Amino acid sequence: MPSKSSARLAALTVAAVCSAASTIVLTTPAHADSVRVHDVQGSTRTSPYAGKQVTDVAGIVTGIRTYGSSRGFWIQDPNPDADPATSEGVFVFTSSAPKGVAVGDSVTVSGTVSEYVPGGATSGNQSLTEITKPSFTVLSSGNKLPAATTITARSVPAAYAPPGDPTANGSINALPLKPSKYALDYYEALEGMAVRVSDTRVVGATDPYTELWVTVKSHENRNRHGGTVYGAYDAQNTGRLQIQSLGSTADFPKANVGDTLTGTTAGPLDYNQFGGYTLVASELGTLKTGDLKRETTRKQRGGELSVATYNVENLDPSDNTFAAHAAAIVKNLESPDIVSLEEIQDNNGATNDGTVAADQTLTKLIDAIVSAGGPKYDWRSIDPANNTDGGEPGGNIRQAFLFNPERVSFTDRAGGDATTATDVTKVRGKARLTLSPGRVAPADEAWKNSRKPLAGEFAFRGRTVFVIANHFNSKGGDQGLTSQYQPPSRSSETQRHQQATLVNAFVKDILDTQKNADVVTLGDINDFEFSKTAKLLEGRGELWSAIKSLPRSERYSYVYQGNSQVLDQILISPSIRRDCDFEYDSVHINAEFNDQISDHDPQVLRFRP
Repeated sequence: MPSKSSARLAALTVAAVCSAASTIVLTTPAHADSVRVHDVQGSTRTSPYAGKQVTDVAGIVTGIRTYGSSRGFWIQDPNPDADPATSEGVFVFTSSAPKGVAVGDSVTVSGTVSEYVPGGATSGNQSLTEITKPSFTVLSSGNKLPAATTITARSVPAAYAPPGDPTANGSINALPLKPSKYALDYYEALEGMAVRVSDTRVVGATDPYTELWVTVKSHENRNRHGGTVYGAYDAQNTGRLQIQSLGSTADFPKANVGDTLTGTTAGPLDYNQFGGYTLVASELGTLKTGDLKRETTRKQRGGELSVATYNVENLDPSDNTFAAHAAAIVKNLESPDIVSLEEIQDNNGATNDGTVAADQTLTKLIDAIVSAGGPKYDWRSIDPANNTDGGEPGGNIRQAFLFNPERVSFTDRAGGDATTATDVTKVRGKARLTLSPGRVAPADEAWKNSRKPLAGEFAFRGRTVFVIANHFNSKGGDQGLTSQYQPPSRSSETQRHQQATLVNAFVKDILDTQKNADVVTLGDINDFEFSKTAKLLEGRGELWSAIKSLPRSERYSYVYQGNSQVLDQILISPSIRRDCDFEYDSVHINAEFNDQISDHDPQVLRFRP
């Protein structure tokens, strides 16, 4: 999934939300008589006044945003109607920092009603009803603000979204809001209004863009660290809510998963490109630490082979995270015998000059591991052709194997390169790779602009173990969970399904050649353990995702928009699974922390070949 070059390109501040957006004007602007805010908002997601001029819309100013492209202020009618589906708040877009208006002012606003789509129409995002090109009159100042609506566990419905209208390509825009039935309708009916939450638990750590995620449902799919586990497409965590701030970013709390925002957090309810409904706080609760600690797995025993996968997030020699990564491998992962690394960049990182070698990156990491008290790892990898494997342009990310030569040996068979496929052959009744290290079907269209699997043959205590390192196509381009299209489209799956099918076919070749072969297929699969991608990779029993040996509440390696979810997986062949003589550990050292060195948690498998 999304690494620092992809997943959180989406995590920009509210200030950047409007830079890639579209505004829907449904008709040629026409005049409308004076209307109330709830008339402007209407009882569907799009305003009945979209594209029309409105005059003297009255309200109290509840918040002002003076930074970024989305500048303006919120107003709320202090005299609501009786319809729970109509919001009493709306954003007034002024383009530049609004002048002559303050929180508590009673104003009338005239302008054009527009439906603004954060991220642009192709994003699939819902639109935000706004009054644009405004003129306003301040009637009085220092007025009491309308009471903020309290969002609680009981107020948010358990069902997430209504099914999309099939006559509108699955859009829910025109459907009447049912705020007592669907969570997305509930939040939409509060769009632009002042809302508040109290004593909420953090389920998504503060990121560099000063946003975090909380839940108002303390027991919803909770794990022991305090996160909310995402375990099925049709079982959304409806209590999640994004928090940003109207104040100084310097004052924004640096929170980890499991911390609590005690007291009241309050402000207007916005909708933005990167997470949907967002409480833009003018009042922030006090951070109470949950004292989250980074995990450490146990050391492998003498007869156990320890294999790990770790996405090191675009690591290149200019980064300052080598010591931290080394400490994680040595201390938290207990120096696995084999480490599959994803997102190793070339020797000059994102400099786009044709460099593809990554020996300096890998050597610097190995030296840092030695300095941290770990073994002197050896490494194997294959350089990609320049700018053919996706990721950050010029970075040439690839997978690489680290292995401890005092515990395990690598079987080298020359000839592997960026475009030559390794194959499976039979020698004295045993499977072997024709190239080791080698790439799996690198010329296939399934790997276009994506990382090609790296296959290697290892020997441990006289037993051959085949290891296939993967980094599947990212989720970039998928519609968000709060999309106007329900269920949201997951277009990126198509390529991952093709990739999973190819890797499974390769594993099947090994097992058809040697039924009892030990095969470990691992890496950043960029998809969930319950996904079709995982099912295609598992095939008809050729592989099994070992993270499913953990309790459901412990199945996660990544936290995205407050959902603790699986992206990184280690899959095992029947010979490893059959005796149940293995242990799996998702070692939570990154994803739940605001000071993470990668956005992925490493995974470790220990077994006896």
